[in-house]
Amino acid sequence: MPLITSHIELIQKVKQGEVISFATDTVAAFACLPAFSGAIYQLKRRSWDKPLILLGANFTDFESYIAGTKEEQKIWQKMAQKYWPGPLTLILPASDQLPSSIKAPSIGLRIPNHPDALNILSQSGPLSSTSANVSGDAPLTSMREIAQSFPSVFVLEQESTLASGVPSTIIMWIAAEGRWQMIRQGLLNIITT
Repeated sequence: MPLITSHIELIQKVKQGEVISFATDTVAAFACLPAFSGAIYQLKRRSWDKPLILLGANFTDFESYIAGTKEEQKIWQKMAQKYWPGPLTLILPASDQLPSSIKAPSIGLRIPNHPDALNILSQSGPLSSTSANVSGDAPLTSMREIAQSFPSVFVLEQESTLASGVPSTIIMWIAAEGRWQMIRQGLLNIITT
């Protein structure tokens, strides 16, 4: 199984197009460069109609992937500043810069509040991501378990702490109504109105 001993090696692997896994503040993530998103779908046996999200280290990482008015972007940045890094996924209108493998009218974005994740993302740039598991199964809870279940995925050999095991809260921007809509109540309790 391809366990990795350092963040540097893990970042090299993801930049080579490999799928990696690391701890976040919610559940462990599978991640890869957006251009290689198809690998995650195959790995998880995930339906192509279920979009992936992008993880990043700061809001500016996402700017080329989202499309909205200046007023909307101010609202989105205000929400991001209040809750990021943290267990909140924002679904925003997508720009035409998304790779064809994740092309959608909208894209989920998140900045995890976890030192390993932020270290990796600050060096790799935004990564396509989802929970580390087979679609429909419960998320795996340790790096060792991920390495054993998915031997082609590169994971840190050191054991990272998974903060909660509870997925992120997801809210979506409804442009026609100029408001947020709750999609999934997760770890974070927020009021969207």
